[in-house]
Amino acid sequence: MEIVIHESTPELDKQDNEDPNSEDVGEPKVGMSFDTEAETRTYYASYARKKGFVVITRSSGKRDDGQRGHVTFCCHRGGKARTKALNLVKAHPTAKAECKAARNVPLHNNGKWILNTIVLEHNHEICPEKARYLKANRVIANHTKRTLELNCLAGITLTKTISSCVIEAKGHENLTWTKKDTRNYMDQVRRSQLKEGDAEAMHKYFMRMYEGNNNFFYAMDLVKENRLCNIFWADARSREACKEFGEVVTFDTTCLVNRHDMPFAPFVGVNHHGQSILLGCGLILREDTPSFVWFV
Repeated sequence: MEIVIHESTPELDKQDNEDPNSEDVGEPKVGMSFDTEAETRTYYASYARKKGFVVITRSSGKRDDGQRGHVTFCCHRGGKARTKALNLVKAHPTAKAECKAARNVPLHNNGKWILNTIVLEHNHEICPEKARYLKANRVIANHTKRTLELNCLAGITLTKTISSCVIEAKGHENLTWTKKDTRNYMDQVRRSQLKEGDAEAMHKYFMRMYEGNNNFFYAMDLVKENRLCNIFWADARSREACKEFGEVVTFDTTCLVNRHDMPFAPFVGVNHHGQSILLGCGLILREDTPSFVWFV
């Protein structure tokens, strides 16, 4: 039998908790059977949410015919803590606590997934009341996303839309997302609403600037359908200033002054008079690592 070990990742966490709604599920017991692997995962995810932890896939194995033969689910705090920080004195925090809570579900010849091993005890505190705040349990359903987008187009404020969802769910405790999650989602939607013509119009403007001065520099990061993702430009004066005063450069993305809510990112240096001087400008679609790496 081939054994496959899975590292805990956000993608696996979300997959293992596809059904975040807490149902009135009983405690798992040895001998319980399920028709599919997805069914046993959904059941254990519901149980985990009820108890206050998150389920991840620790390992799985294949039979001789290449089909999945068994799968082991465990608590998200299982495994040893590992840090990739170079400075061990300032190690990054980790949730791993070598928790042994797990369950093993092999596939039997009758096509049923039958639970044969289970450990329910955790070596850390679990809080059912706070389970919905765990990252893997915070999922915005597709119909909720559609409601948020339509209400935004209709001019309904996000606060009123959230209040409506709370009333429909009969309380905040029954929601699978937080107010911050919805605001982050709508920020992404607004920032990605750049039309195809926006990239073309921006490119034509930069070309006119370049024709007026060959030292004008610009770069555009495009995604599918030629939509703008990230933009950087610097005129001749800024480029010359960068050569003289580029030893120290500040980079700030806290300013939002455009209709697409794309953070404006000025590159600023200091001249020999101690005054701030502009070295370049950029617009960022998302404040994530790939975007910042692109600017570098």
